[in-house]
Amino acid sequence: MAGTHKAPTGEQRGEGIGAQLKAIRLSRRKTLAELAERSGLTKGYLSKVERDQVNPSVASLMRLCEALEVSVSTFFAAAAGEVVRHDAYPSIRFGGEGMREYLLTPEGERRVQAILSVIGPGGGSGDEPYVLPTGVEFVFVLEGRLRVALAGEEITLETGDALTFAGDTAHTFTSVTDDGSPTRVLWVLAPALTTPKTG
Repeated sequence: MAGTHKAPTGEQRGEGIGAQLKAIRLSRRKTLAELAERSGLTKGYLSKVERDQVNPSVASLMRLCEALEVSVSTFFAAAAGEVVRHDAYPSIRFGGEGMREYLLTPEGERRVQAILSVIGPGGGSGDEPYVLPTGVEFVFVLEGRLRVALAGEEITLETGDALTFAGDTAHTFTSVTDDGSPTRVLWVLAPALTTPKTG
């Protein structure tokens, strides 16, 4: 049953998302072969992820979290408290490539979750569509251009554009800036992420 195991703490997991996933897998007493079978990902790919040689796509991370029975929020290392200072946003790892992400809401907040993504040109969630276990997603482009593939349609969002959609809608996103600058995006999820699922 999901949630019956306690995941290792941030200190126990190490820095990279691969090291964190490996520590969780070992705490579950699962082999790479077992995790590969449960997640639908190859053993070779998982080995590279665990050694931080490749970053998993968001969809792959969803599959791994589901197979390991952990919440995506396991990878969010925000300190408890209501204020998150602008010069101390907690960095989170949420899969994808060419981007950095920061948690703007306190870790224990479950009603809503705000995430800031700084996405380099061509970076994003990866090619495989994914869904999140949340009711609604709100996307606001602070700077740059973001292409969102949503339910078979491609939407390009410019600076100042916003998009709202159901969390169970399969989607991907990519930064498509022309001048080489990063795209900065605010994501708001309601309710906050709990147990992930694949899409």
